[in-house]
Amino acid sequence: MSKHHLIAAAVLLLGAGAVQAKHLSEKNVAERIAPTAQVYVEGDNVPSAAPAAAKSSGPRTGEQIVAANCGACHLTGAAGAPKIGTADWAPRKAKGVDALLASAIKGLNAMPPKGMCMDCSDDELRAAIEHMIK
Repeated sequence: MSKHHLIAAAVLLLGAGAVQAKHLSEKNVAERIAPTAQVYVEGDNVPSAAPAAAKSSGPRTGEQIVAANCGACHLTGAAGAPKIGTADWAPRKAKGVDALLASAIKGLNAMPPKGMCMDCSDDELRAAIEHMIK
C-alpha cells in the first residue's frame, strides 16, 4: 500500500470516528429512541402541540362508504362477497335491509364486523347497503 493510500485511509478513519461520535451524542441517541407517537384519552391534559381531532363533515353517503371501504371486495367478489350490480344480491335483498345491516354490523363469513369501517355509523352502513343492492 502506498503512502498516499495510508494517508487516505487514516483520514477516512478519523472522519468516521467524528461522525460516529456525533451519531452517539446524548441528544442524537435521545431523538432516535424517543416514542413516535403519544396516546391521549378523553380527560387527559393534552399539550397544545397535539393536533386537534378532525371534525366530521356530517354523515357520508352510501356511495362514499362503498368507494372507501366496501368496494375492494364487493366490486371484485373477493372472498365470496356479492358483487355490486349483479344477481348475487337477489337472495340477500329478499331478507331485507335490516337483516343485511345486522349481518354487516357483526360481520358475516369472510367479512369482518362493519366491513372494517369502524368509524361508520349504522345509518352510513345502511346507506352503503342500499347503494350496493340498487
